[in-house]
Amino acid sequence: MNLLIFEYASALGIKDPALTAEGKAMLRGLTCDLECLPASYLISKNIDSIEGSQCKPVVIEGSIDDWILDNISQYDYCLPIAPEEDFILCGLTRAIEKSGVQVVGSDSNAVRICSDKYLTYQILKDKVPVIPTHSVTWEDIGLHAPGISGEKVVKPSDGVSCSAVQIVDSEESFKSATRKVRAISSLPYFLVQDYIEGDSASVSLLSNGKTAIPLSLNQQNISTENGTINYNGGKVPMTHPLEKEAKNVAKKAVESISGLKGYVGVDMILDDDEVYLVEINSRITTPYVALRNMLNFNLGEAIVQSAQGKLPGEFTLEREIEIQKKGNRLNLNVIS
Repeated sequence: MNLLIFEYASALGIKDPALTAEGKAMLRGLTCDLECLPASYLISKNIDSIEGSQCKPVVIEGSIDDWILDNISQYDYCLPIAPEEDFILCGLTRAIEKSGVQVVGSDSNAVRICSDKYLTYQILKDKVPVIPTHSVTWEDIGLHAPGISGEKVVKPSDGVSCSAVQIVDSEESFKSATRKVRAISSLPYFLVQDYIEGDSASVSLLSNGKTAIPLSLNQQNISTENGTINYNGGKVPMTHPLEKEAKNVAKKAVESISGLKGYVGVDMILDDDEVYLVEINSRITTPYVALRNMLNFNLGEAIVQSAQGKLPGEFTLEREIEIQKKGNRLNLNVIS
C-alpha cells in the first residue's frame, strides 16, 4: 500500500492558529499511527515537518488542487483532511477519485451531502431526531427578519466547526448575523434553526460504507460571546444519561447516507430527555487526537481498514482525556 496523507491547512501553508491547531494535531497523529505503512504526507514549504514520524514528508508550494492533478496518480490510496466550507473537501475528494486513487474516507457524493447541512437535514429529518431547520435565500432576508422572536441560530449551510454560527433574538441581530454568514458562504442560502438548550456533544464512528460502529461520545466545550459560538476543546469520553441513545442516533444517521466511510463525526445537542443531531462531518475530527491514545487498537490503521470494508471487533477505551484549544496549540490532558 502506497498511501498519501494530507491535511489542508498544513499542505497549503496556512499559519492562522485558529485554523491550524486542530489540523496539525490530526496530521501529527495520523503520521504516527500510519508510519508502519509506506506512507507520505504533504507539507507546505512554509511549515515545519512533523517531528518523530517515519512517514515521508512531501514538500509542496502553491495550489493543492494542481499538485493533486499532477501527482496523485503516484499513490494507491489517499487520506484527505480538509474543510467542508466552499465544498473544498468535496472537490478534492472528487479529484482523487477521478485519478483512480482510492480515497481512505467517504466518497465525494457523501461528502457533498454532508458539506451542505440543509441537504443532510432533508435526508435525515424523517429518520433521526434533528433540529427544525429552514433555509433562507439572501433575497428573502427582509421577509424573515421581522418575524424573529425568541432565540434562533443563524449559520452557513456549508460552514465548518463554529464558523459564523450565531445566536440571534431580534431583527437587528438577525441581519447582522446574515452579513457574517454571507461573507464566508458560497451557497445562495443560509440556515435558521431553533435554539436548543443542552449539552454540546459529538459521536466518533468508524464506517465501512454500510455498517457504522460508534467509538465514543465526546463532550464539546462551547462558549458564546456576543452571540457568536466558539469551540474550545472538549473531553473524551463523555458520560451522559443519553449516551446509548446518542450513539444509536449517530449510527443510524451515518448508515442512512450512502458512501460514508472511514472515520465520521456526528455533532449533537443532548438535553435532559432528547438527542438532536446537528450535523455530520464526513472526515476525521478533533476527538481523533485523544481517541488514538485511548483505544486498544491503532486507530489510524483501523480508519484505513474500515474504508476497505473491515471494521474492528470488540474494543475498550482507557483513560479520560481533556482536549484544550488554546491559541495555536491543541493540548491533551489525561484526567484519569
